[in-house]
Amino acid sequence: MNKKVPAAHQPLAERLRPKTLGEVIGQQQLLGEGMPLRIAFESGQPHSCILWGPPGTGKTTIARLMADAFDAQFITISAVLGGVKDIREAVEQAQIAQGTALENSAGAGGRRTIVFVDEVHRFNKSQQDAFLPHVESGLFTFIGATTENPSFEVNSALLSRAAVYVLQPLTEADLERIVAKAQAIDAVPAVEKAALDRLVAYADGDARRLLNTLETLAVAASKERREEITDDWLLKVLGERMRRYDKGGEQFYDTISALHKSVRGSDPDASLYWFVRMLDGGADPRYMARRLIRMASEDIGLADPRALRLALDAAEVYERLGTPEGELALAQCVIYLAMAPKSNAVYVAYNEARALIKKDGTRPVPLHLRNAPTQLMKDLDYGKAYRYAHDEAGGFAAGETYFPEGMAPPEFYRPVDRGLEIRIADRLKELRKLNNQQGR
Repeated sequence: MNKKVPAAHQPLAERLRPKTLGEVIGQQQLLGEGMPLRIAFESGQPHSCILWGPPGTGKTTIARLMADAFDAQFITISAVLGGVKDIREAVEQAQIAQGTALENSAGAGGRRTIVFVDEVHRFNKSQQDAFLPHVESGLFTFIGATTENPSFEVNSALLSRAAVYVLQPLTEADLERIVAKAQAIDAVPAVEKAALDRLVAYADGDARRLLNTLETLAVAASKERREEITDDWLLKVLGERMRRYDKGGEQFYDTISALHKSVRGSDPDASLYWFVRMLDGGADPRYMARRLIRMASEDIGLADPRALRLALDAAEVYERLGTPEGELALAQCVIYLAMAPKSNAVYVAYNEARALIKKDGTRPVPLHLRNAPTQLMKDLDYGKAYRYAHDEAGGFAAGETYFPEGMAPPEFYRPVDRGLEIRIADRLKELRKLNNQQGR
């Protein structure tokens, strides 16, 4: 059995972890009076949920507090290190706590169990599916934590059984309160205002990053018998990673927003300026590469399909060369994206399609579009009357319908009059004219 680690030897982040809901700093949009998670705590009935937010925003803390509030057994699984074996063990522990395990039928039954899965998006589909029957039966309450969008990274079946709560990066005021809490337990010395501003900007809404940095500084200050953390000394101790990082107080996401808007606005010089600002401030070039790929899809799209390929190539070049050589490829991509013709037609079409699907329900696939691999399916008219486009004039089955029956074509995609989409728009107009001639 593991012995409890003395408080003095625990990491600062663990020592300052809130023990009650009232001690939580930030996330008041979820935990404030009348807010969703506060209501869940006060109801006395835990429910499965997914906590989605950046690192260091309190996902693990909220899960632990939920276990304490409901006097539940708390089982943690790391999706980075764990697998189906860990899920099976969690099920067995939950059965024992509930009193349903055969070998412990006379045990302490009736106690709730909360299974907390950190980085749940790292689990594959079959691993995520392993939770479903137990969540459905109520054997345990499932809480997943993720930094990635659950819509894309969590199975729809699991997602339908869990409420999604979005956690926000901590504000500057929140982070300053955390520094004050650390000082209140004499974990860190006094902090000069300029140093505090730099620390808060560097933390970028991440409480864990802030506390780990504070702990490093506290150890260094203790060795030097320093009574105050000054800005100059801070830069000396932590070196290049702190230099000029958000020195003017701008937040990380404000800076990436400025880069994105400069690219969208077709200003190569401003785009390069913000790109280099972020690199100089310590931003991970891999993160920058991912954002450039996003810009190529969101703001350029089919107006210049080469932009996406160039962004992917730049990311690959960086992986091969690293810093600083690979950063030049990223800079080349930034300038190309800024100068490329712009279109958000694909982005708009995708969002409109998602919105329609969300509210429209599931319409059956028309018989003529269904696959018919068996004789039974053919007898049921699966695939009957389907027109094979390659056998039609011009490779286009004019008048054919591909939407569910009774559904008017919504025309999500509306090309702009820039770049390659000019030619795409002409082709789309021609095809729709042929459809209209066939009475569609």
